[in-house]
This record gives sequence, C-alpha cells and structure tokens, in this order.
Amino acid sequence: MLKPTRSVASEAASQLQAAILSGQWPAGSMLPGQRELAQNMGISRASLREAVSMLEALGLVSAQAGRGVMVTHGQQREPTDLPAGPSHTSPADMFIFRLALEPLGAMLAAVHITPARASQLWTLQNDLEQALNATDLVAASEVDLAFHLKVAQFSDNPMLSQALSTTSAGLAHNLRLPFAEIARIRETAEEHRTITAAISAGQATEARLAMHEHLARAAARAGVESRFLSPTQPLC
Repeated sequence: MLKPTRSVASEAASQLQAAILSGQWPAGSMLPGQRELAQNMGISRASLREAVSMLEALGLVSAQAGRGVMVTHGQQREPTDLPAGPSHTSPADMFIFRLALEPLGAMLAAVHITPARASQLWTLQNDLEQALNATDLVAASEVDLAFHLKVAQFSDNPMLSQALSTTSAGLAHNLRLPFAEIARIRETAEEHRTITAAISAGQATEARLAMHEHLARAAARAGVESRFLSPTQPLC
C-alpha cells in the first residue's frame, strides 16, 4: 500500500474520525472545546482546525458559529451547507475547473501509458478500495487525491500537471465533499476503476469520457448543481 508521509492534521483527522464512527461522539453531540481537544491530542490548535476542516468537508462534523463543532455523521447535508474550499472557492467553481483539465489529462495519460505507470494506478485503486472497505473516509480522500494528481502527472504535460498540483489544497477539499453521501462512497472506487482500466488499456477516448462522467457524478453526490456538470454532455 502506498503510504506517503501524513501531516499532523491528517493523523488528527483520522483519530477524530475513529472516535466519531465508534459512537464516542454520536450525531448531534458537540466535540470538546478547541483548547481542550488540542491539549488532549497533543497537537496545536492550528493543526486541530485543519483536521476539523477535513472532517467538515467529509460530512462528519459541522462548525457551528458561536457553539463549537457538532457531529453530523449520518445526517443529510443540504447543498447550501457545503463548506467552501481554500480561498473561499465555491465547490461548483472547483468542479468546473477540474472538468476543464482532468478529462484531457486522463486522455493523455492513456496515450502515454506504460506497464509501470499502469501498475501505480492499480495500486492506488487497491488502496482506495481498502480504505472504503474500512469506511476510512480520511484515508480514502487522501488516496483519491493521489490518484488524480498521478493521472495528471502521467499526462506528460507539465502545464496541466502543475495546474492541478498548485491547487492541490483546493482539490483535496473538493474531493472530500462527495464522501459525505455515505451510502454512495463506493461509487468513487467504481468510477476510478473504469478510468484506470481505460488508461491502462491505452483507450484515450474512453479514459476522457470516464473521467468526465466521474467528475459529474462526484459533483452530484456532493450536491453541486451546474449546467456545466452534466454526465451526458462532455465538453472536451
């Protein structure tokens, strides 16, 4: 399993996720105060805030102004409640940005595929399925990010790859949003498998269309609506 070095915030998010999913903090309850929680976990309040932001994007908690952080795992999230990404980028804007680049990246990755590259993509696919089988949304979203950045890298177009890597914080936030639809989390793995199969087989058109459909369906799972995000109307 590919295991890049994890940040303090990611480790903290995993710990909090485990406590929430185990029922230590049931839906509707409030997490301990920021100062207390950071001290108990032995991390800075800045790292704790980043961890909470991750969990909020995943739909596990919701920051309540003047109240604290409420556990929302298992509750339906309204589209109006979607947390904005870094620099206050709207989820719809980020999905549209991705739609402009990632289908092309998948197509080029298929053109330039090698056995070694295909092996890396299938390893990430296995990692994603393992994380989802364990309902580890934090780990799944991290593998999800690694997959999309790897596909862009394999496009062999440095401008395209750089465009995604320089916005990786916003991309990571955007990728977490669909996982809040807990009953549909495995759809991400199914869609990634279709993309990986097409790229591995060198099927450029199929890879482009599969990536387009994946982004459109991910946006729908996140509750993002836009006429530019139709799975039946590829734009590239």
